[in-house]
Amino acid sequence: MFNNVEFANPEYFWVLAIIPILILYKILVSNKKKTSLKYSETSSFEGTKNWKVRLRELPFFIRLIVIGLVAIVLARPQTTSGEEKVTTEGIDIVLALDVSTSMLAEDLQPNRIKAAKKTAEEFIDNRPNDRIGLVVFAGQSFTQSPITVDHTILKELLEKLETGMVQDGTAIGMGLATSVSRLKESEAKSRVVILLTDGDNNSGSVSPETAAEIAKTFGIRVYTIGVGTKGKAKYPVQTPFGTRSQYIDVKLDEAMLTKIADITDGKYFRATNNKSLADIYKQIDELEKTKVDVAYFSNHTELFYPYAMAALCLLFLEMLLRFTIFRKLP
Repeated sequence: MFNNVEFANPEYFWVLAIIPILILYKILVSNKKKTSLKYSETSSFEGTKNWKVRLRELPFFIRLIVIGLVAIVLARPQTTSGEEKVTTEGIDIVLALDVSTSMLAEDLQPNRIKAAKKTAEEFIDNRPNDRIGLVVFAGQSFTQSPITVDHTILKELLEKLETGMVQDGTAIGMGLATSVSRLKESEAKSRVVILLTDGDNNSGSVSPETAAEIAKTFGIRVYTIGVGTKGKAKYPVQTPFGTRSQYIDVKLDEAMLTKIADITDGKYFRATNNKSLADIYKQIDELEKTKVDVAYFSNHTELFYPYAMAALCLLFLEMLLRFTIFRKLP
């Protein structure tokens, strides 16, 4: 009866306490006021009860129902319907990912490129209100996905990334410049590039420092992530006898990556294993919080009117019965 119904003033249900009090009063007090006559024999009265006698307490029970209805009216039953208006101030982000063959090194599991793709996907899932794009680079760079809110398509394109899809090398400056070109027309209040690489700049026509200055001009912040253990890393090598693993030197230009971050008011991070890489993306997620304003509008529909009308009608009926059909003579 009251499913999905709320009461604006539930404290008024205390009125229902009057009902047991009246019943108790009726039993203990009213019956004592009844007059009695003594007869030597009552057989002549058997079967003489008519409907008036049987229903003489009807007005009393009607009054109890009225009290119950009044309690409901005072408690004000109502249904609430509302809507939530969400206003987001999103951040436009480009993920710039190194896909050079050195990303096959196995110091991250199962290798650097797969670990980078997995953590990038988790980062995308945590940014539902942001437009995110994807740029890949090795010896050259290109846009795998423009900034978009369709994160399903974005993750499908991310999954397709493999080393060897671009001429080999590490053109960090070109990767950053391409990322900046995807963001320079953006009207978002915050624009960010997250650039991940495992090497030093050895290709491309744009230096990393120049690309960083361009990013700074457009107010784009760059977070750089250097991937790889310190020292040597296991790397798969093709031989006449199949794929063999050998250790190669990790060549990571941390000074250059730090400089890019400093120029653009960003930050440099070093990832030496899967956990540290995941933690870095979590830190960036915390640093670049999306502003979300939520306004809730509610509409209340009052339901007490039928109960009020029923109470008035029953009260009128009770008074009519009490002073007509069931009228008590002095």
